[in-house]
Formats: sequence, C-alpha cells, structure tokens
Amino acid sequence: MNAAGLRRTKRKGLAAIAIATLSYAPVSAIAAECKQAQAIYGDRDGAYELRFSPITSEAMTSSHRFRLSALKTPVVMDGYVMASDDPVRTMGMVLFNCPDGDVTGADLDACTVWQGFIYRTSEGGLDNLQSGDSPAADRIVFPGLGPAIRQSSAWGEGKAEVAPWDVLDLKGCAQ
Repeated sequence: MNAAGLRRTKRKGLAAIAIATLSYAPVSAIAAECKQAQAIYGDRDGAYELRFSPITSEAMTSSHRFRLSALKTPVVMDGYVMASDDPVRTMGMVLFNCPDGDVTGADLDACTVWQGFIYRTSEGGLDNLQSGDSPAADRIVFPGLGPAIRQSSAWGEGKAEVAPWDVLDLKGCAQ
C-alpha cells in the first residue's frame, strides 16, 4: 500500500472510532444523569418500551419495579427485580394480567410471562443490575425474554405480535 492509501485508511479508521465514540456518548451521558429507578429502555425494533419506577414502600421485597409495554398494542406487563442469594444476582419477573389481592401459586404461575436473571452491560461484560439510586445502565439484558413472551398469554391477535430482543437500550429518563 502506498503512503496516500495508508493515510486514507488511517483517516477512515479514526473516523470510525470518532463516530462510534460520538454515537455512544449521548447514551452514557443520559445514564450518568439518570437514576436506574427512572430509566426508560427500548428494544432495537422500537416495538417495546420498559420504564422503571421507584419502589415507594419499605415493605416491598423488590429492589425495582418496571412496566414493559408492547407498543402499538394494549399489552402492558408488570415487572419486578429482586436480589437472590448465593451467588448474589438480580432476578426478575414479568407478569401479565395477574389478579389483584391475594393470589395462589397457581394464579402467579398462570400470569408469569418471564422469570430469570437481569443483567446490565458494563466495561467488563455483564453485571448485576444496580440499585434504584445508582446511575442507569446503558443496556440491560433479559435472557430469553422474546421467546417467553411468544409462549405467554400476552401473545396473539390483538396482543403482542412482535417478540423483543433480549437486550434493551437506554432511551431516556422519566422526571
């Protein structure tokens, strides 16, 4: 490769790094200013929105609460995040059309859409979702969420008809 070609290649490489850095910066800036309990996420297809909200009761065993909406449908699912022990992980549940009041284990099983570990992305890879007072994660991962929604009562005609990706990106912050 001649010197002119090498300079063009270096410029293209530097341009790609700059573009990647600039496209990542706004999300990181939002994350730094937003608390996890107020973070808003979306899937890559724009079909789902997840909104965290603060837990206001000290009696709750959950560390986070969220609503997962299948956009352009009436489907809104409730979600909770809890800490597990040995090893410490953040577990979550997504529920749809659960009955109010006292429910049985069978009732809860019938309305559970997804249950599993919830992760945030970090410089070292995946990590536990942090507390509601922590800065919002740039991305959160719900392994197997899309297939679970397809197998649930939230799926079908007049309900969710697009399955989300397991990775949701930070889109904003509720005030």
